[in-house]
Amino acid sequence: MARVDMRKLGVVFKREYLERVRSKWFLIVTLLGPVFFGTITVLPTVIAARTQSSTDMANIAIIDASGMGMGDRIAAALKQAYPLSPNADVRAVAADAVPREEDRALLQVQHKELRGYLVLDSSTVAGRSAHYAGRNAGSLGDVGALGAIVRQQVLAQRLTNEGLDANRVARLTGVRLDLVTEKVGDQGREKGSGLGAVAVGYLIAFLLYMMIIIYGQMILRGVMEEKTTRVAEVVVSSVSTDTLLAGKVLGVGAVALTQVLAWLGLSFAMATYLVPMLLTRLAGPGAAGGPTSAAAVMAALPSLSLGSGLAMLGFFLLGFIFYSSLFAAVGAMVNSQEDAQQAAMPVMLLLVSSIVFMTPILTQPNSSFARVMTVIPFSAPILMPMRMILVSVPWYEVAGSLVGVGLAALVAIWLSARIYRVGLLMYGKRPSFAELARWVRYAG
Repeated sequence: MARVDMRKLGVVFKREYLERVRSKWFLIVTLLGPVFFGTITVLPTVIAARTQSSTDMANIAIIDASGMGMGDRIAAALKQAYPLSPNADVRAVAADAVPREEDRALLQVQHKELRGYLVLDSSTVAGRSAHYAGRNAGSLGDVGALGAIVRQQVLAQRLTNEGLDANRVARLTGVRLDLVTEKVGDQGREKGSGLGAVAVGYLIAFLLYMMIIIYGQMILRGVMEEKTTRVAEVVVSSVSTDTLLAGKVLGVGAVALTQVLAWLGLSFAMATYLVPMLLTRLAGPGAAGGPTSAAAVMAALPSLSLGSGLAMLGFFLLGFIFYSSLFAAVGAMVNSQEDAQQAAMPVMLLLVSSIVFMTPILTQPNSSFARVMTVIPFSAPILMPMRMILVSVPWYEVAGSLVGVGLAALVAIWLSARIYRVGLLMYGKRPSFAELARWVRYAG
């Protein structure tokens, strides 16, 4: 961009920054953001851990056409797992009598005499399938618990048929081994566990994505409102469009950076003091191992060197400039909210594609696919910081990715400045690609 008046740039930057930072909604979101994201992250895990299957799971009819007494085995296992539940009704029948018994059990389920019915046949004996129908067939907890019991008893039956003691085999194979992970980098052992790195990497990537999309669209709406209300005509009479664009992007970017830093600080405080207290409350005063300390929680978080932190900051700033410039250009092109949604779709697709590829990179951060996606400029600002937390990325890959994002940001600024310079004062229908090309040539 050319013709940028630094004094006027400071005025535009200050206005864009203070206008948003002083908003009460900015303060509310900044303070409650970590609480909200912490809640939606931790609460489902706690609920899932405490969610149990129904207490009357054994109150079912077992239609046993296996010919091997497997129904009695499963009924005994259900009674052991759910001692407060009524006993299962085992009905040993021939294979051709199964439909009749199913109709009978179905009526009992409809009249709420039974919770459901389970059909065992030759497919069950072969370890392929069993059929269950009941009022709780849509409950993942109930179906999972029943399926585990059926699989366990089918295996026990097959072991017995082979002359093996099923109980002894269960004792020998029932090993619950926890694999403790430790990350090793160029400087040796690094702080934090593997699972902690995955969680933090995902949250960092999602945070960067969210801030870019929220504040990028904020720039789009701001430019469009100034254009449609004719405020831009007054502003550009005293400030060049290049200065106005630069001030908007930098001012709103500083707001986003302020909120990110505030969220990180509050999240650190929550992880240090609040999370251990909550874990202690959930575990109970008599839990083994005693209260969870702040040091134990922080030890699970990955370490981050100064250079890595500065590189992540660079990715965020350059990525924000890249996408914000594109959003500003879109805002200068359109005259209504409906046009803005359609015109912004290509930019949104670039952002969304980065999130779509997060899972493959989380599972294989050193794959060729991960290396490619963390070098491409439109995805690198979100995916490279996540990959840097997961594994030790060579410095030349980080530097090359940063250079690529920087060059892409310069191209976006150059292109957006020319579209912005012409489109800000153009009204009417949304321009075509050919008209945009003419705008760029005209502004150049």
